[in-house]
Amino acid sequence: MTQTITSPDGTPISCFGFGTMQFGGTASERDSAEMFDACVDAGITHFDTAYLYTDGASEKILGKLAAPLRDRLVIATKVGYRGGAGAKNLQAQFDVSRKRLNMDHVDILYLHRFDPETDISETLETFAKFKSEGKISHIGLSNFAAWQVVRAAWVGSSFGLDISILQPMYSLVKRQAEVEILPMCADLGILPATYSPLGGGLLTGKYNTQNTQGRLATDDRYAARYDVDWMRKTAARLSELATDLGMHPATLAAAWAARHSSAPSPILSARNLTQLSPSLAVTHFDMNDALYSKITALSQTPAPATDRLDET
Repeated sequence: MTQTITSPDGTPISCFGFGTMQFGGTASERDSAEMFDACVDAGITHFDTAYLYTDGASEKILGKLAAPLRDRLVIATKVGYRGGAGAKNLQAQFDVSRKRLNMDHVDILYLHRFDPETDISETLETFAKFKSEGKISHIGLSNFAAWQVVRAAWVGSSFGLDISILQPMYSLVKRQAEVEILPMCADLGILPATYSPLGGGLLTGKYNTQNTQGRLATDDRYAARYDVDWMRKTAARLSELATDLGMHPATLAAAWAARHSSAPSPILSARNLTQLSPSLAVTHFDMNDALYSKITALSQTPAPATDRLDET
């Protein structure tokens, strides 16, 4: 059974989260505030940021916006993407993060990525220290392979820690998590808070024509990740289906990402309220089995972990 994650006053974590990576960057403070308010109105209680995001502006803006509602929100941040997962670096970054957020305590603290150069015992002992000091409630991992999560869970048990939540990439065009990560989460009771449910914007349909404004056109990392012929074809077919249903493809993409049997909690994001609105519509849309199967068939199903296709 997946662990229960709640806010300080006991409000359950919402079925969808909101990622503030754009706050203070491509999202102005005004746009950030509008999106935050819209998320709260839509019932979202889970807000995610990181030490790394927008040179600290994301944490500062989120902290300011969240302050009046703090007790009923689940606030998450991440440390260790740069500088390694050693105790000294984690402590220094987390101290800065809490200062930016103006919070003594955060509900979820993630290790932002696996660090092969640091003994995971040192990392988890540091997280155990934060928890014993009342600075965090839950331990999260981001961008980990399944074997790395299992190793962390095993080592963490020696410190009395559980891994509560995991952030893997997951969308209709990035389904590798289905092979081992999502089944592992279901088995170990870890909540998968999946990110990029819109495939870096590809699944919104805006790249069905020659769009030069989005990240696929301006960011080499996103182009390498999503600018693949079969992915573009999947996005085009999703847009066609959305048109037939009188819906926005972003709504379908976000709903599909939440529909997996492991009950993921996708993290939505955007640059402004206009861009966010189709994704937020997912909070009052219930995807049935038939539609889920129809959308699933639009993309490539990854091979099973054993790669024995004859047994699928």
